[in-house]
Amino acid sequence: MTQLQFNLDMDVLKESIMNSNLELIVKSTLVLVLNEYMEKERDDYLNAAAYERSLDRRDYRNGYYERELIMSIGKLRIKVPRTRGGEFSPSIFEKFSRVDQTLILSMLEMVINGVSTRKVKNIVKQLCGQSVSKSFVSSLTEKLDPVVKAWANRPLNVEYYPYLYADATYIKVRENNKVISKAAYLITGMGEDKKRKVLGFKIDHVESFQAWQEFFQDLKSRGLQSPKLVISDAHAGLKKAIERVFIGTAWQRCTVHFKRNIVNALPKTGSRQIISDLRKIYQVVSVEESRKYRDKFIELYAENKKVRKAIEILEEGYEDTIQFLNEPEKYQIHILSNNSLERLNQEIRKRVSVIRIFPNNQSAFRLIGALLMENENLELNKKVYLTAERNFA
Repeated sequence: MTQLQFNLDMDVLKESIMNSNLELIVKSTLVLVLNEYMEKERDDYLNAAAYERSLDRRDYRNGYYERELIMSIGKLRIKVPRTRGGEFSPSIFEKFSRVDQTLILSMLEMVINGVSTRKVKNIVKQLCGQSVSKSFVSSLTEKLDPVVKAWANRPLNVEYYPYLYADATYIKVRENNKVISKAAYLITGMGEDKKRKVLGFKIDHVESFQAWQEFFQDLKSRGLQSPKLVISDAHAGLKKAIERVFIGTAWQRCTVHFKRNIVNALPKTGSRQIISDLRKIYQVVSVEESRKYRDKFIELYAENKKVRKAIEILEEGYEDTIQFLNEPEKYQIHILSNNSLERLNQEIRKRVSVIRIFPNNQSAFRLIGALLMENENLELNKKVYLTAERNFA
């Protein structure tokens, strides 16, 4: 273990404490410790103490140079020892990379939680009295890449997910000097323990059959087994991709979206009882009960011209919205709609609205991936810390 020795003039130290604020005392003490630590490291590197003659000497001392180290307590100016050959480098800069890791994690957390790089820059200046550039904050977030990539490509063959939820939300990305709209595809799965997990996400062009098909095939290549049911909206390309990739899997149309379409076809006023009767169709636990209420609804309002369009929508999409009733009752309330994924997409949109336009696909993938990891309560901070400590330069 490295041992440090300090020669302190207690009268000078006492006077400094009496006439200084606590912040300056902490900074001065830390500078003293770091300087002494680097001096000891140079001695160990040279295999010789100051003024010592030794046959094992590797190099010779060559004075010092000043360098700044930004930490959460502010900016420190330290004296870095150097050698004549120039090969010696103190470990302090490997560990702190000129910026305290605590400060690094704080900046990363701000970015992940939707704080713009400009605001992060201003916050750091207020906290530390030292400004960092926007490009520095942006380059810092790139240290998330290996963490997010490893998580996004993790194996999926360790657990079976009988129910999948699929949806996409749109973001703006700058590409070839143009701002274009791109789709952020997202798949979550619910296991037999009723716990939901994010299984995959990707950034691609507009929602299409080909994009969804490639996405599902990628999930299968990572070990995902064909589910019993996929819950989503009625996007034609998505439905077709489910049929092609997951042979024998049923498709559940989101009942919330479907009922909303029916209600939008009803008169704006005087429809309260109609809506109440419509809801009864899905407040059941068996297909037989649902069909009974469906038939009753159609019979009751068949002669009402104002409800005719709503009845047509119901008849056209009804069978696809009752697939959840073929599953065990304990799962039914969890798989009749895509609401859980909708809420997750809302959270993504809220954070993304701060950024407005991503500079490229990778930055969008990085931020959305970090948000999804955080949503699952993974030990993101710990992983980011280790990654930043290894890679930050």
